[in-house]
Parts: sequence; C-alpha cells; structure tokens
Amino acid sequence: MKPDSQLPAPRPGPYAALQVPDYRRFLTMRLFTTLAIQIMSVSVGYFIYDLTGDPLMLGFVGLTEAIPAIAISLWAGHLADKYNRRNILAGCLTLMLFCTTVLVLLAINRDTLPQSTLLGGIYAVIFITGVSRGFFSPTNFAFLPQLVDKRTLPNAITWNSSTWQVASISGLGIGGLLYGFAGVTWSFVSMTILTGLALITLLSIAPRPVPPTDHRAPALTRIREGLRFVYHNQIILGAIALDLFAVLFGGVVALLPVYAKDILQVGPEGLGILRAAMSLGAILTAVFLAHHPPGRHAGATMLACVAGFGICIIGFGVSTAFWLSFAFLFLAGIFDEVSVFVRASLIQHLTPNRLKGRVSSVNSIFITSSNEIGAFESGLTARLMGTVPAVLFGGIMTIIVVGLTWWKVPQLRQLDYNNLEIPEEDAPEPTSG
Repeated sequence: MKPDSQLPAPRPGPYAALQVPDYRRFLTMRLFTTLAIQIMSVSVGYFIYDLTGDPLMLGFVGLTEAIPAIAISLWAGHLADKYNRRNILAGCLTLMLFCTTVLVLLAINRDTLPQSTLLGGIYAVIFITGVSRGFFSPTNFAFLPQLVDKRTLPNAITWNSSTWQVASISGLGIGGLLYGFAGVTWSFVSMTILTGLALITLLSIAPRPVPPTDHRAPALTRIREGLRFVYHNQIILGAIALDLFAVLFGGVVALLPVYAKDILQVGPEGLGILRAAMSLGAILTAVFLAHHPPGRHAGATMLACVAGFGICIIGFGVSTAFWLSFAFLFLAGIFDEVSVFVRASLIQHLTPNRLKGRVSSVNSIFITSSNEIGAFESGLTARLMGTVPAVLFGGIMTIIVVGLTWWKVPQLRQLDYNNLEIPEEDAPEPTSG
C-alpha cells in the first residue's frame, strides 16, 4: 500500500474555485458584462427592426461589430500576453460604459432625431463596442488562470464556461422582456448600470503579474506563434472550426425579432420569452455540468449536441405554434451549452499560460465570425430566400458541418476529457534574431 505522501491528491470539489475570493469577483464581473452585452444585442436588434422593418439591417448590426473585433483580435491577444491583463480589461469596460451611455442618450432623443442620424449613431456605437470586445475576449480568457492554482483550474473553467453561457442566453431573454415591458430606454439604462457594476467589481480584484515573456520579440513573431499553436493542435482547431460553421449557419438569434413580430405574432414580450427558452435550457445544463463534467466520450458528445442543435433549429424554423417554438429553443439551449462548455474547456486545458492571450484571440475571431457574421448571413439569406427557408438552410448546413467534422477530425471524435492534462509552463519564448 502506498504511503499517504504518494497518493494522488483528491480531486477538488464542484465548488472549489468559488472559494477563491478574487475568482468570485471575476465571475461576478463576467456575469454583469455578458448580461450587458446580450441585453444590448437584443434591444438594439429589435429597435432597429422597429425603425426599418428590414431583416438585412439586423444583419448589418452583426457585421458592424464583427469587423473591428476580428481586425484587432490577434493584436489584442499579443498585448494580453505582454501587459497587465486586469488593466486592459478595465480599459475595455470603460469604453463599453461610454458606448452604453451614448445609446441611452440616443433612445431618450429618438423622437426628435432624424432616422438616418439615429441609425448612424447606433451603428457607430456598435462599431466602437466591437473594438472593446476585440480586446476584452482574449484578455479575459488569459486572466482567468491567474486567479486560481492549477489543481483548481479545471473547476474554474467549468464555472466560467457555465456562467458565460447562462449569462449570454439569459441576457437575451432579459433584454427582450425589458424591451417589451419597460421600453428601449430602460433596456439601455439597465446595460449601462450592469457595465458600471462590472467595472467596479473588476477593480476590486488584485492585479496579477504578466507571465514571463520576452518583450523584445516582435509583435508579428509572437502573433505567428499563437497561430502556429492552434494550427498544429487538431483538437483545438477542430473544436473552434465546428463552432464557427455550426453557429454561422445555424444561429437564428438575429431573426428572432422577425419571428416574434411577423410569424408567431407575439411582439417583444414573446421575443423575451423565446430568448428565455434557450436561457432555461442552458441554465439547467450548466448546473448539471458543474457537478458532472463530460468524461470519456466528450468529443462524441460535443458533435452529437451540435447536430441536435441543428435539428432544433430546423424544428423552430417550421414551427408556427408559440409553445412548440419555445420547446425547440429550450432544447437548442441544452445542446448549445454542452458544445460551448466542451470547446472552452479544451482551449483552457490545452493552452500554456504564456500563450493564452494569443490562442484566445484566434478563438475570438472564430466566435465573432460565427455570431456577428452569422447574424449578417441570417439577415442576408432571409432577404434572399425568405425567413423560414433561411432558417431551414442554416439548420441543414449545421448538420452537414457536424458530419464533415466527424469524418475529418477523428482526434475530436475520440476525445477523452478525463485524460486531458494542463500543460506545464514551457521555457520562455526565444528572442528574435
């Protein structure tokens, strides 16, 4: 029998990370920020559709935010691995606070401003928000592992992923309900308050030192290192590519205002309830995953859940009954939470700390492309095909993407979550020249 000193350390409990004060503050900041962003998404979307009645204008919202976020993501990841991550996050939240305040002023004066001025102001704010989010995502990802020890990191990843998913989808539901019952001005006020609370909470976290790195290496050299890491890790590349194309084609979020107003005829109140359907599914699944993370068949489970998400999107697309649409979105929320959780966990587990900012910046490009450019794709296909055919097309393409990933990336299909190991910190980066 092995002596006690040689026995493996017990696995941290399901609430181990939550016992770290700074990590709790981090999760609270994450919750407030994500809620604010998602309330902005649904409120701005419905507001613009109310003003224009054109689904393509909803697509332009996503495109306007995606362009700056994608353009600066790689540079942002480089900076996140080089400078104080908490201070970068504080700058991002300050910029977001400015943007939400401007939206409040536009909403208050909406009856006196020409429509062109109102729309121009909204799109300008969304563009600046895209800049902020381009820096926020990779920095936030890289800051997380600095708050807990290595043994607690898997549990911290679980709660972080679950909190993001719950807040992401819940924010959409809250935004729809606020817009329907309180009006657009109060929707914008609520996200301003949430952003301010997020900034205050972040500043209460003690700053952490930047991981050892060679500050003399040129930016392009450091950026290329992050790109090479993702390209040569087929599990990470397959997981983020799967998410990119599945959500790019299968996302219906941008078209929900059309369904709520014109197809199901339930108005903004019904829109909020439809958003809440995905929230409920995600919340229940997140709680389950916090206690029972995926095991041996994590990769196959992820692929099956993305396929299930595509089937739910098809079902939602053909439904004309409000309760049935709600049920399909509820199931879609369950499947989406599993997929997001597995992908986020893989990237955190398999990426060395000194590369987390740069690898996360690549992941952010994929996420932004799938969400924001996916919103543009949804608006464009709805204009060309009609709303229902566009949704059906997206669901079918999602299932095709799963089939191609199953065939082309066997490492992901065979993934065993229990055998993942957090990489040891490797040697400092070589100097250039």
